[in-house]
Amino acid sequence: MKASTTWLPFVIGLCLASFVACDTSRDDIIGKWNLAADGSAMVWEFSKNGSVLVGTTRGRYSFGDNKRIKIETGFSTAVYQIESITDRMILRTANGSKLEFTKSK
Repeated sequence: MKASTTWLPFVIGLCLASFVACDTSRDDIIGKWNLAADGSAMVWEFSKNGSVLVGTTRGRYSFGDNKRIKIETGFSTAVYQIESITDRMILRTANGSKLEFTKSK
């Protein structure tokens, strides 16, 4: 019994660190993203309040579990798996196709 209580602070710390890391990546999405590296393709703009502008189409986004993001517009709803968010972002659909973005500076 004593061994399990020794590990408890470690497990709680690990869970909190994971939670904080998730929040950090959520903030990393805020800003303008170019769909192509050259910057001439459609721009997606994510705002802190949960709104997104895809080209000229307005919508909402929300995060789910397992690094998923749902984007809803008046035309469609799409769910993507977020593979990375730094200065590059990769969103992958359930069928395996992916969208690659570069963050605008």
